[in-house]
Amino acid sequence: MALRIAICVHCEWKNPYAGMTEEEVSEIGSEKRKLSTARGDGDWSEIPLDVIQREAANIILTTSFFVAQREIEKEIEVLTAECVYGMNIFRDIFAGFRDFFGGRSAATQKVLRDARTTVLGELKREALMVGADAVIGIDIDYQELSGGGKLGMLMIVASGTAVKLKPIEEADASS
Repeated sequence: MALRIAICVHCEWKNPYAGMTEEEVSEIGSEKRKLSTARGDGDWSEIPLDVIQREAANIILTTSFFVAQREIEKEIEVLTAECVYGMNIFRDIFAGFRDFFGGRSAATQKVLRDARTTVLGELKREALMVGADAVIGIDIDYQELSGGGKLGMLMIVASGTAVKLKPIEEADASS
């Protein structure tokens, strides 16, 4: 095993690979190459879901039409993500009691929160797949689906514009 310096004595740079085996470092390099290829050709089939989720977590989401302290290089395309959640029948019954007697329904609020988190996660993954750094102008719409035996179904749609941001200048990064 090669010795890796953990912290540079001159500039205090911390080596992220210090303490890793050669195999772990090689695996990271392989993963980075696969990600670069997927970004280039748009084929994400070889990338594990956990890696996609980790990479998508870096995508910036905002309802604003700009990203604070960043400049937009180009608009890529409009993205949408959809999520349909079923409201549990027991939850529906207890929510009906809440409607009648008044008060907040913690169970319904939890479903809404979970659905919102899911649809925004989907939007981040969509943005990653088209090479975006951020999604701006996000709008979230909630719609109850009923009829045809679909009682208690909730659809959430998130949409926004995928954008590529200009790289942060070295001078900005050091300040």
